[in-house]
Amino acid sequence: MSSGRFQELSGNRRDRLTQEEFQAIREFLYRHTGIVLADNKRYLVESRLRDLLQSHSTSFSQWISYLRADTLPAEFRTRLIEALTTNETFWFRDAQQFELLQNQLLPKLSHRRPIRIWSAACATGQEPYSIGICVHEARRLKPGLKVEVQILGTDLAGSALQIAKQAVYSDLATARGLSPELKQRYFLPHPNGWQLKPEVRRLVSFQQLNLLDSFAALGQFDLIFCRNVLIYFSPELRRQILERLAELLLPHGYLFLSSTESLPPGLNRLSPVIAHGVRYYVRNA
Repeated sequence: MSSGRFQELSGNRRDRLTQEEFQAIREFLYRHTGIVLADNKRYLVESRLRDLLQSHSTSFSQWISYLRADTLPAEFRTRLIEALTTNETFWFRDAQQFELLQNQLLPKLSHRRPIRIWSAACATGQEPYSIGICVHEARRLKPGLKVEVQILGTDLAGSALQIAKQAVYSDLATARGLSPELKQRYFLPHPNGWQLKPEVRRLVSFQQLNLLDSFAALGQFDLIFCRNVLIYFSPELRRQILERLAELLLPHGYLFLSSTESLPPGLNRLSPVIAHGVRYYVRNA
């Protein structure tokens, strides 16, 4: 089916989902991403899709017919997934975790060359760049500390990663979690807001990745941040992903979930630790 054919008007221009159509979208999203849409997300789905549908001169019912026939072109499938997934993020989210990273874990791991850190589901880059700022702050506050890091940020949404790679953020985005001191120290004025300085940007690389896919090609890590994303998965998929994350951690490596998340029982490769008011998990040897 050509893009031109896809963009034809359907004659039915309603922009409200029936319950059947909402269920079809839920099944599509789960099949391709593992994300579970709750029953109360119907209005959210409608609002996120409305602009997307109008930009392609089509309707909910037409999209649903393509989904059911599995004839939605790949580029539109990608846009639909990106419209439905959450890219909510801000600087130094769960600030105590970053304080622990900067003041305790980076010095503890400094003998490793390099320290490899993975920020999973990093959205527009604030999390991996917050980690990069912590590295520079650790070096600044402890002269002589030799910390070498490689930070990988991954996300399902290619459009979010494009923003991350540019590292340009608006006044509003930099105001969310970023102190004036850190903004002044690590950002430069840009026509579209503020751009992160090269010394932080070069610590981070980005790669598109679906958490349902294999992690094997990523290698092993000393630290993994996988925060505020597993809450969108079914319990079964959540456990599977956590088991695969544990496999990628080096012995005595660290896993950070969000402050509101915890491991399901029975994951024997990881042990919980509470230090300095922060709960995290350590890979057993």
